[in-house]
Amino acid sequence: MCPVNGINRQALFSDETADYRCPMEPEAGEQVLIRFRTAADNVDRVYLVGCGGTVESRMILRTKGPVFDIFETALSLTEASFAYCFRVERENEICWYNKLGVSDTPGYEYAFRITPGFHTPDWAKGAVIYQIFVDRFCNGDKSNDVKDGEYLYVNGQPVSQVKEWGQYPSALDVNNFYGGDLQGVLDKMDYIKSLGVQVIYFNPLFVSPSNHKYDSQDYDYIDPHYGKIINDVERPVRDGETNRDAAGYIARVTDKVNLEASNALFAQVVEAAHERGMRVILDGVFNHCGSFNKWMDRERIYEGQEGYEKGAYVAEDSPYRSFFRFTGGQWPYNNHYDGWWGYETLPKLNYEESKELYDYIMRIGRKWVSEPYNADGWRLDVAADLGRSEEFNHQFWRDFRRNVKEANPEAIILAEHYGDPGSWLQGDQWDTVMNYDAFMEPLTWFLTGMEKHSDERHDEFFGDGELFFRTMLHQMSRFHVQSLQVAMNELSNHDHSRFLTRTNRTVGRTGTLGPIAAETGVKKGILRMAVVVQMTWPGAPTIYYGDEAGMCGWTDPDNRRTYPWGSEDLELIEFHKYMTGNRRRNPALKTGSLKLLAAGKGFIAYGRFNEKNRLAVVLNVAEEELHLEIPVWEIGVSPDGVMERLMLTADDTYNSGRLSFPVKDGILTVDMPPESSMLFVEIKEEE
Repeated sequence: MCPVNGINRQALFSDETADYRCPMEPEAGEQVLIRFRTAADNVDRVYLVGCGGTVESRMILRTKGPVFDIFETALSLTEASFAYCFRVERENEICWYNKLGVSDTPGYEYAFRITPGFHTPDWAKGAVIYQIFVDRFCNGDKSNDVKDGEYLYVNGQPVSQVKEWGQYPSALDVNNFYGGDLQGVLDKMDYIKSLGVQVIYFNPLFVSPSNHKYDSQDYDYIDPHYGKIINDVERPVRDGETNRDAAGYIARVTDKVNLEASNALFAQVVEAAHERGMRVILDGVFNHCGSFNKWMDRERIYEGQEGYEKGAYVAEDSPYRSFFRFTGGQWPYNNHYDGWWGYETLPKLNYEESKELYDYIMRIGRKWVSEPYNADGWRLDVAADLGRSEEFNHQFWRDFRRNVKEANPEAIILAEHYGDPGSWLQGDQWDTVMNYDAFMEPLTWFLTGMEKHSDERHDEFFGDGELFFRTMLHQMSRFHVQSLQVAMNELSNHDHSRFLTRTNRTVGRTGTLGPIAAETGVKKGILRMAVVVQMTWPGAPTIYYGDEAGMCGWTDPDNRRTYPWGSEDLELIEFHKYMTGNRRRNPALKTGSLKLLAAGKGFIAYGRFNEKNRLAVVLNVAEEELHLEIPVWEIGVSPDGVMERLMLTADDTYNSGRLSFPVKDGILTVDMPPESSMLFVEIKEEE
């Protein structure tokens, strides 16, 4: 540690974690203790300043140490949110501290924030999530497979049963079914648990004619093709139809026996997960449904069937007519309806004009997180698109949150969202989001220079460590800490190219370059680096099924290849287990503080720490060796302590053997091989 004239700005630190705000998630009327760290005997005064100067509290020096001093102040909260930053003074020098760190101005737009009463589930904080696209994960029950020509779907084309599990998805894949199901998940539940997974997130499970099921047909039931088919019934062919013309000719997904059995199987899946200490999150597609939906019934699947009312497309007096917004002239010429992004197969739900629909979805929100299903929360598809105004959207999600949390106070509500989520993360709507802006995108740009669909390449972003940190801190500042700690941190998912494919730094899609090109020139060493960051960054690391096994793929639909059972990359799976194990054994990686330690061309270093557990992460994305000096004293590592390397990844290998590194004057010195990463933990003296 070098002597510093004036304020030692590197030593200044505070955040919203439990070590610096106690309690971290306070209630209205509760007193909360705020802490701020400085170098020992380095500053004269520290003030907590409310945004706009509404509050100014001089903090008390509470703890003196050989390296750091800790200042404290207590606040009594009202029901209103409170935003604050810090002013630090020494003689004639003044600086400020906010979520971006040290500043010469207050920077109130990056202030720390407290929203009394805003809690996110503790089980989700830092939890490892595993995302499953069910049709492509594992076929455990061949009796429920979709049959060739069972029904007609997009553009009147018959659906197909793919006979070869490892066949690449076609460029127009939505009609093709591989047979993955919930029984397959049950069969592989112990494998999922062995990865260190704590939460399973399912892509949509409800009745739907597509393989992705983002066009819900019936929210009350699990699709029997994922569940159970006991009665393999057929509906009669109507006058003028042939078997080939009859959309929904096989009536397997409308038979109540099949539907009830499928719901029971889902309850069994949740129970099996809970028995293994894992949670389950469902995908809720509530902005729109599908044209096959029993409310619309454009394809006339439900018409005339016992127990089903006429759909809105079939009859003007349908009880569901107000569920959609129709335009045009007199019946039957007014059957044009609003579709999401103009897609007729995705009719947008008309909540503003149907209280019955509104109340029904609130019931659905409660139903699946309650007995007998007991799911642990919802992921909300295109949640910001729901409704026809921002005001209505926010009110809908306030009501949805209230309903879900009343049914299951420990349920999580996370939303698909791009851009600033701040207006939804005020404690009364969503808990958090799929973390594109504050995780997937900045990390992808830094490690690969690629856009998340593999549609663009920007070499100027590749390896720019300072840009990575600036972007991350800016985007993370939009979150409350309790939202950030449960944010879904993904490398890949069902909407974007596989991260391993992005490592080939090639622009393309399966329709232009073909699927084999997605596997060409990939770098597993870069993927391992990404996993090191994913497992050590604040949030909930989310593994897209098969990423751990070395799966490649361009963006949708090629990213939905089948899990390669029998030909997995076992070494990569083992690596994931090591990294989830490191996360599990080091609580600072789940809920500790984050501090940026070094950044430059081709490298970054950061620390995760709490009062008892301190770790450092270093990445070198360059193709040459780098000699780096990391100031680990900034995360509380003893100036003359020892750090133990827990993981080294390199271009073609990794090493989990433990190796000690001395810390001299607070500096950890490392020689980083090309395209490598290292994870260190401080060794305590008593150990």
